[in-house]
Amino acid sequence: MQDYELMVILSPLLTEEACVQLQTKYTNLIKENGGLVEYTNFWGLKTLAFPIQKKTSGFYWVVEYKAPSDTNEKLKTQFLRDDSVIRHLITKLDKHAVAYNLKKRKIAS
Repeated sequence: MQDYELMVILSPLLTEEACVQLQTKYTNLIKENGGLVEYTNFWGLKTLAFPIQKKTSGFYWVVEYKAPSDTNEKLKTQFLRDDSVIRHLITKLDKHAVAYNLKKRKIAS
């Protein structure tokens, strides 16, 4: 299993409750495909640097997880089908990035 970081921008037209439901849906998808969600952080509504699909803001959500690589393809397929997801980015993390993120979380808490 590899370490990954996922950033998703959700539509600003959603309610906070709908955002939580989508977060639950996608974390369950990761878990069902043999993954392990290590950390999740909902940033809330932020202004976008440039308009995407005629929207100037969106809800940001970041997830760190471990999963087999085929899980990412299943996630991408679901993101592309979901109209509530404006953009998504999956980044493979090396051991230094994992250590940095862990250190950053300890300092913040």
